[in-house]
Amino acid sequence: MNLMSRPFSLEEAKAAGISSSMLRGKSWLRIGSRLYRSSEGANDRLELIAAHSRMLPASAVFIGLTAAWLHGLDVETSGPIEVALPSDNHLRSRAGLLVRHCNIGDDVVMVRCVSASNLSRTLLDLCARLSPVEALVAIDMAFVAELTDKATLRHYADTAKGRRGVARLKSLAEIAAPAESPMETRLRWLLLSAGLPAPEVQTDLYDREGVLLGRADLYYPSAHLVIEFDGRNHQDRLVSDNRRQNALHHAGYQILRFTSPDLYGRPKDVVALTRAALNGT
Repeated sequence: MNLMSRPFSLEEAKAAGISSSMLRGKSWLRIGSRLYRSSEGANDRLELIAAHSRMLPASAVFIGLTAAWLHGLDVETSGPIEVALPSDNHLRSRAGLLVRHCNIGDDVVMVRCVSASNLSRTLLDLCARLSPVEALVAIDMAFVAELTDKATLRHYADTAKGRRGVARLKSLAEIAAPAESPMETRLRWLLLSAGLPAPEVQTDLYDREGVLLGRADLYYPSAHLVIEFDGRNHQDRLVSDNRRQNALHHAGYQILRFTSPDLYGRPKDVVALTRAALNGT
């Protein structure tokens, strides 16, 4: 049994001839309750999930952010592995593992060789536990990856009436869009929360001759208003972005650009500038 390439349980270590005292040496790292890996091995999330799966009862189902990651969403992974177990199971949360006792029912699929809540149930759970904007970030990710759509989430919400998070899932599904970054979603949420109209997302922009000039993060066609979020890679693209902006101005578009400090440090100014541009003031 090669334990150098993946996380392993205390039981697997003993079967391979590695004692508890040896595991306390520099060659091994404790990464959870009764869970270890080589100090030189890669910190592979999928291998960690697989190791937990081997230790857990067959009825265990990965849920929440862990399930979202398994489905391919780029969510936060610094927290514990999340798993659901039947209510009559007595296993409790421990280091590196968050256990929720609940009934997943038929909302279970095999993803990357482990059992996880299906995507609709996963998004429902995130709606129940995360803030509205962070839940929308996850739903937008699923939309841009073409893993789900409004009709699918509407139908699921109708069949899941009464469950925690259903109302939020239903409302967020209506405003979800294939945003290409979490910060674009957060910028859109800020504008919507201020009562501004919903902008188009990832819209192709053309000049008067029909030449494609680029794609807008957010766009209000009635005001020819382009709103861009400038992330960390903007500095690397500064020359090309400036040329594109000049071309858009020449074609009659208004442009507003915002950054993370704008969204988190002066959100009222972001809203005020957008409202003024929409009103032509």
